[in-house]
Amino acid sequence: MSDLITGFAFFLIIEGLVYALAPHFLVAMAKLLPEIPEQHLRFSGLAAVALGVAIVWMMRG
Repeated sequence: MSDLITGFAFFLIIEGLVYALAPHFLVAMAKLLPEIPEQHLRFSGLAAVALGVAIVWMMRG
């Protein structure tokens, strides 16, 4: 359970840093998102999940 809370805390830290350090970039990305095809967004999301799982697997193994 502590690993889950630690992971959530890291998520909040990274998200907070993006909002604090690069708000203009975040707004620009949000405006660009509707123009990106759904398939590309889906593939990027799945690739990020796979990469995250691989990193956790390597660190735990």
